Amino acid sequence: MTTPVVGVLALQGDVPEHVAALTSVGARAVSVRTVDELASVDALVLPGGESTTISRLARIFGLLEPLRARVRDGMPTYGSCAGMILLADEVLDARADQESIGGMDVTVRRNAFGRQVASFETDLDVLGIPGGPMHAVFIRAPWIERAGPSVQTLATVDAGPAAGRIVAARQGSLLASSFHPELTSDTRMHAYFVDMVRGQR
Repeated sequence: MTTPVVGVLALQGDVPEHVAALTSVGARAVSVRTVDELASVDALVLPGGESTTISRLARIFGLLEPLRARVRDGMPTYGSCAGMILLADEVLDARADQESIGGMDVTVRRNAFGRQVASFETDLDVLGIPGGPMHAVFIRAPWIERAGPSVQTLATVDAGPAAGRIVAARQGSLLASSFHPELTSDTRMHAYFVDMVRGQR
């Protein structure tokens, strides 16, 4: 089986952490900053960071329209935290200069769990990922308020004021999570994505 080449959009955010996690689960992980680098990958990770900054830099680097085109053409793409916001067709509480890549039929609320001081960690059961609950890190995280009929919910928050909110979802070749698996030693989310890229799921 060939080794998939998975890019990590390297404009801002948790790039080295995603590269390390993808490499550990058998992908060839590369940083993506240019249109040519984007054209060379089989799949892409949109990392956590600041979604408005990432979208603004993507526009400056001439990447926004090529990113939209590749997602539209079915390139497997995983967005964590800010990446989830970038994949959403609709974003609530967005800044005026917020632009999305889109492609996922979801409505996402930006900073839904609150500001930095409201960051938290919890254990989540994620559909399709065996081995017990996954430890999830939420930092100024979004959640999904509306999911279209083609979107599969993979995880929801179990308790507290956000109980029932969707925090991981998949729509075809698109995967998104509110949390940051790259900030833990648990690589199962990245392995799940690489298996998606390989077409095994």
